Amino acid sequence: MEQKTCGGSKDNEKLAWWQLSLIGVGCIIGTGFFLGSSIAIQMTGPSVVFAFILASCGTYIVFEALAKMSAKDPQKGSFRSYAKKAYGRWAGFSSGWVYWCSEMLIIGSQLTAISLLSKFWFPQIPLWMFASVFAVCGLLVLFIGTKAFGKLETVFAVMKVAAIFMFIVIAVLALTGVINGDPKAGVPRSVNGFFPNGGIGFWSSLLFAFYAHGGIEVMGVMAINLRNKEDAPKSGKVMLGILGIIYVTALSLALLLIPWTAFQPDKSPFAMALLSYHLDFFPHVFNAAIIIAGFSTMSASLFSVTTILLTLSEEGDAPAIFSKQTKKKRKVPLPAVALTSVGLILSIVSSLLLPKNVYEYVTTAAGLMLLYNWFFLLTLYHRLIEPTAGDKVKRVIGMILVFAAVSGTLFHQTSRPGFFISLAFITVIAVVVLILRKKWKKEEAHQHSGQTS
Repeated sequence: MEQKTCGGSKDNEKLAWWQLSLIGVGCIIGTGFFLGSSIAIQMTGPSVVFAFILASCGTYIVFEALAKMSAKDPQKGSFRSYAKKAYGRWAGFSSGWVYWCSEMLIIGSQLTAISLLSKFWFPQIPLWMFASVFAVCGLLVLFIGTKAFGKLETVFAVMKVAAIFMFIVIAVLALTGVINGDPKAGVPRSVNGFFPNGGIGFWSSLLFAFYAHGGIEVMGVMAINLRNKEDAPKSGKVMLGILGIIYVTALSLALLLIPWTAFQPDKSPFAMALLSYHLDFFPHVFNAAIIIAGFSTMSASLFSVTTILLTLSEEGDAPAIFSKQTKKKRKVPLPAVALTSVGLILSIVSSLLLPKNVYEYVTTAAGLMLLYNWFFLLTLYHRLIEPTAGDKVKRVIGMILVFAAVSGTLFHQTSRPGFFISLAFITVIAVVVLILRKKWKKEEAHQHSGQTS
């Protein structure tokens, strides 16, 4: 069955490993880095650089596990299909719906963020109009096909990396005195200088460092479109290597330019770092870069959640109507796109109507739910792949890092409510699983009796 928009693709639409690497960069660099890193800086100060290094290591371990499973057994449903193979239907159902709910909430927050940033140029236009336009454009991306989607994300990746590279060049010129501005912050001279809020502040910041790496699930879904499935781990290494260098370099330069106390949680740390240099063009260029970053990660999330919903439906874990596709040459699962659109509308409405801090709690909860899936993926990895001694060590390290990021939310008032909201979502999905287990057992018994007869 040909399927271009969500899932498999024809041979001429297969991706090279480097294309998947660039798609990964395009999918991952978003508002979580351009804006969310400010929250991490507020929590932990200059040690945020170490938090990002640890998050990069943890993300690599999770992606390597996912990539090895994709290389051995390519599945359109990616991580949720592997969860089902490892632990049974309840695991695939739970993993898929946890991911769908979390991504829909994250998409809503990204949409709100880029709409607010658009008002920088057009303050008179209502927020809902920007949100609606970006939502429609994001949905159109679902119809362009896997190859075109890959090309679009590659272009976005180049634009985002170019914007960050521009910041790096300007920051270096500022630090070397070529561009004049306020006195520089410099390198902290003591442990307390690096960790001004102590170990608890550093621990709390880990979630936001991991959040800036969210998006590897999209690469897992796209890995089925590789020309050579064995190249999945290599594409991840290159992608995460590029990200690690970009993140650490940009954050280090920003922290060298101004004191960490000068950063504001609702503004990009990179724009703040160059504020005193009076570069009139920079706010406009970087504002555009953040909008592109938010839109590309939103589009990637829409692609991924629609694919996951399609596979949930095909395997009986969602109503069958969501796996129906158009009969045209370019097959599109319109009912799945429709449900994603409804979720998108609800996310927009809630993000615009709920008080700011309440919606921050909800999006924090969504980020935590992604990490729950990452932790679950590491627990099932050894069931589907024969691990080496090195794999076992990395798996334990990855689980410790993810657990640290999740547990750290309990120690800060900004993220603590999100932890309990995420538990509420997990509880609802668990209750649904318990209700459906009787039905699943009856279906399995019926299938078993049919096979024996």
